[in-house]
This record gives sequence, C-alpha cells and structure tokens, in this order.
Amino acid sequence: AALAYLLVGFTLGGLLLWNKGIPLTPQIWRLLPVHIELQMFGWILQLALGVAYWILPRFQTQRRRERWAWSAFILLNSGCWLVVFGNWIDAPAVSLTGRVAEVSGMVAFVIHAWPRVKPPMAV
Repeated sequence: AALAYLLVGFTLGGLLLWNKGIPLTPQIWRLLPVHIELQMFGWILQLALGVAYWILPRFQTQRRRERWAWSAFILLNSGCWLVVFGNWIDAPAVSLTGRVAEVSGMVAFVIHAWPRVKPPMAV
C-alpha cells in the first residue's frame, strides 16, 4: 500500500512541478494538499508502520493481536482518503473525520505493537 501511495504522490508531485515550469492551469495547485497528504500519511507513515510490524520482535512463533494491526491499516487508509476527499470538496467536517480515523489507526497500531516492545536486558 505504501508503494501505491508513493506512485500516486510522486505522479501528483511531478504534475505540480511540470505546472510550475510550463503552466498548464492554475487549478492544478488544488492538488498540493492531496499530494502532501498522500506522501506524508499514505507513503511515509505506512512504510514506517509496515517496517515496525515486520521488525518488532516476536517472542512467540506468531504475531499476536493481528486484528489491531489490520484495523490500523484500514483506519489509516480510510482516514487518508477522507482527508483527501474533504480537502477536494472543501468540507472541513469530512477532513476532521479523516484525521480522527488516522489518529485512531495509529492508536490501534500502538495497541497491537506495545506487547512486543521489551526493555533491554540488564548486564
């Protein structure tokens, strides 16, 4: 999912840069908040959470609380698209709902990952 967001955000960023050099239409600048949202929360945050999901140690053979991880994934993606849609149609309530979903997704991921975080062993 992070790579898909990278591709879409990279394409929008390229379009914005193209418009800066060879102006197409001033309306393209409405894509700037969409570009920022997709890059920050879609690509960077999901990449970080995916790496954390993979790299945090498992003290058993399987990861526990996978439902929390899946709910974090769903909440983060739906929140990201709600913010994009809310910015696009200029509806602050939709954007706020998306931000709440994003924060809820981050909290769900912390609930999933917290039991896997252990303090270092004392020497």
